[in-house]
Amino acid sequence: MAKKIIKKTVLIALLVSVVVLITGIIYFEIEPENTNIIFDAANAQNVTDKTIKFSSDGKLKILHIADTHLNYDKHFDSSVWVIAEACDVEKPDLVVLTGDNTHPNEDPEKTKKLINALMNIFESRSIPVAVTFGNHDSEAGPMTREDIMEYYKTFSCVITADESVNFKNCATFNIPVLASDSDEVKFNLWVFDSGDYDEDDPRHYDRVRTEQIEWYKETSAKLKSDNGGEKVNSVVFQHIIVPEIYDVLKKVDSKQPYAIEHIYNEDEYYAFDPENVNYGTLNEKPCPGYYNDGQFDALVENGDVLAMFTGHDHTNAFGVRNQGIDIYTSPMTRYKGLAYTTQYGYRVVEIDENNTSTYETRVERLYDVFDFGYIETAKDNGDKYSKRIAFELAVKGSVQEGFMKLYQSVVELITGRQVTYPH
Repeated sequence: MAKKIIKKTVLIALLVSVVVLITGIIYFEIEPENTNIIFDAANAQNVTDKTIKFSSDGKLKILHIADTHLNYDKHFDSSVWVIAEACDVEKPDLVVLTGDNTHPNEDPEKTKKLINALMNIFESRSIPVAVTFGNHDSEAGPMTREDIMEYYKTFSCVITADESVNFKNCATFNIPVLASDSDEVKFNLWVFDSGDYDEDDPRHYDRVRTEQIEWYKETSAKLKSDNGGEKVNSVVFQHIIVPEIYDVLKKVDSKQPYAIEHIYNEDEYYAFDPENVNYGTLNEKPCPGYYNDGQFDALVENGDVLAMFTGHDHTNAFGVRNQGIDIYTSPMTRYKGLAYTTQYGYRVVEIDENNTSTYETRVERLYDVFDFGYIETAKDNGDKYSKRIAFELAVKGSVQEGFMKLYQSVVELITGRQVTYPH
C-alpha cells in the first residue's frame, strides 16, 4: 500500500511539474503589445546635435548596440523596448549600431518602417547614433546598401558616411571626438562597413576592403598631421570580426568543454589561450571574412587603435589582445523569448579625455540590467509592460546564471583551464 501511495504521489508531482512548465512557456511566449513604438518617418523639425565632444566631466560614454535584427516577428515590440530601455539606463553620449540593424523586405516601405521604429528611439531622446551595416541589412529586397544609408540620413540623429566616400561597403566613416572645452580633436572613432558576403562564394563572409584600408591610412595620417605630428588615439567599430582573432586563440582537442570549431577549417578547434590577455566568455565560433585584405595589419602598423568592437556572433561577449589591440565581440541586443535571451545584452565603452591612451568597457546582460529591483520600480510606476518583460528576463536570467556559473566551475575544476574571464 505504501509503495502505491508513493508511486501515485510521484506521478502527481510529475504531472503538476509538466503543467507548470507548459503554463510558464505559454505565459512567456505570449508577449504583450508595446504601445510606445514610433513608426513615423523622420520629422524635419527634429534637430539632434551630432557634434561629438567629451562631456563637461571629461568623459565620453558610448553604447554599442549590435545585431538588433528588427523584423516583423513576435519579438519586435519587446526588442524595441530593450533598446529604448538600454538608452534610458545608460544615458550615453553616443550610440553605435554595428549592423544587422533591420531585416530587409521586398516592400521598401516595410523596410523603412522598421528603420523608423529603430531610429525614433534615438531621435526622441536626442541621442546621436552612428550607423553602419552587417551582412543582413541589404541581403534581400530592392533597396541597396546606398538606398538604406540615404534613408537613415533622413533622421537628424544619424551619423554615417558622407558623399565624399564612394566604397562598395559604403557605411564607412570616422567621428572625431572634440575636447570638452574646445574644438581640439582629442580622440577618434573609426566605423567600418565590413560588407556582407564574398562575391565569389556567398558561403563566406565579406571583410573590410583594400580601398577602405587606404582611406583609413590617409585619414589617420591627416589626423596626425593636424595634431602636430602626434597620433590621435582611437577605437574601431564594425560588424564582422577580423581573421586574426584565431591567431590568439589556442588550438585544443575537440572534446574539451568550450572548444569552438574554426569557421572555415574543418577539425580545428580553439579555446582561450591562458598565456594571452582574455576577457569574457567564448560561447560560439568567431565568424570573420574568408579573405583578408590586411585591415588588422594596417591598424597595428599605424599604432593609433586601442581596441576593435564587433558584433555578428550573437552569443559571444569576449575579447582577446593581439599585438597591442584588444579585439572584442559584443552580444546581440534584442529580445528573443525563451531562446538565448539571457545571453544577449549590450556593451558600454568609456573614454576619459585626460588619458586617451586607455579606455574602459563592460558588457551588461539583459538579466543583469532588468533585474528584480527594476521590476519593483516598474511596478511602482504602473508600467505593466516593462514589469512583464523584465520579470521574464530576471527569472530566466537568475536560473541560467546559476547553472552557467556551476557548469563553468565544474569545467575549471576538472580541466584546470579557465573558461571565463572578467570583462
